[in-house]
Amino acid sequence: GQITRLRGPNGSGKSTLLRVIAGRLRPAAGAIICQAPRLYIGHADALASARSGRDNLSDWARLNGFDATPDHIAASLQMMSAAGFADIPARQLSRGQRRRLALARLLLGPPDALWLLDEPNAGLDGPASVRLDDLISRHLDGGGMVIAATHLPLAPTHKGSDLVLADPQ
Repeated sequence: GQITRLRGPNGSGKSTLLRVIAGRLRPAAGAIICQAPRLYIGHADALASARSGRDNLSDWARLNGFDATPDHIAASLQMMSAAGFADIPARQLSRGQRRRLALARLLLGPPDALWLLDEPNAGLDGPASVRLDDLISRHLDGGGMVIAATHLPLAPTHKGSDLVLADPQ
């Protein structure tokens, strides 16, 4: 698989580019053609605050047409060290715990998916960032693709490419 890291100053368009590739914004010109399923994790973790982490994952999989069994959900929670708070409503979780739940959704999608990640390390402590790097490395080793907007090192064992967006001023 291949990773592309989007870099550039705030306001340079990294998040906008990810949203266009994800199909959440229309491009100003041209078209985005991507045959792989696209999984987008933005700045907002997009969790239903009254629902448990486990229910959030189940709901997300169902809404996206993925057949996620309870065992599959449990494995994704375990991979992101989120099993210990899987049954707590999202509103009671810390920023880092909510982020780990959001990232666990990636494991419920198909292995050939294009992961579009907007500042995926945001809110994560050191151990959770290491888990994220491992998650990304496994996805890439399995033939998946990642485009990530980041200011921090991400999946450093995979060379990939950096796309630097210009300062908007």
